Amino acid sequence: MPLGDSITDGHNAYPGGYRVALRQRLAAAGHAVDFVGSLANGPAELGSRHHEGHSGWRIDQLDAHIYAWLRHSVPHTVLLLIGTNDMNQNHDAVRAPTALARLIDHIQEARPACEVFVATIPPQSDPTQERRVRIYNAALPEVVAAKGRRVHLVDMYDALTTADLADGVHPNQSGHEKMARVWHGALGSVPAALRSAVPTPTGWVEC
Repeated sequence: MPLGDSITDGHNAYPGGYRVALRQRLAAAGHAVDFVGSLANGPAELGSRHHEGHSGWRIDQLDAHIYAWLRHSVPHTVLLLIGTNDMNQNHDAVRAPTALARLIDHIQEARPACEVFVATIPPQSDPTQERRVRIYNAALPEVVAAKGRRVHLVDMYDALTTADLADGVHPNQSGHEKMARVWHGALGSVPAALRSAVPTPTGWVEC
């Protein structure tokens, strides 16, 4: 399950976002993966177009819906990238890591066997927002370390620069391709993430 905000969606900058190149990388490596979620977008070649990337949403807004989404989609693996709008909106930014920790708790409560990959959020062009991003990202290693062996930190921030942004916030196509490379490397480092413990009707791993 790709889970997050407009960066997961891809936004107008690149519909489908990192999911396009990630799906290509997974297929080339021999992994049959079905992206799941209540939303769908992206080019036809993406194939599995579903996700939970909600444009403009903050951590608390995802948290309000997470139980329902996980009951419906039953993912084996979650790719979580959230916090950009908390920083941009300055919505209780200081406590955003605590809100993220609570969201992870709820994911684990709903799906204890799920592998959860938590990404730092990408850089931003606005200096004020960028300062908030750096503070938020610096708190994530401690948040993730407290959640046990099925929660993994993914360093997305260092993979991109502001040159990879289409509008100062959202990655452009090359930025999303860099993100896909990082997600793919993170998934490959955790073999269980791409090996479903429960057989699905299609035989695919649900991400």
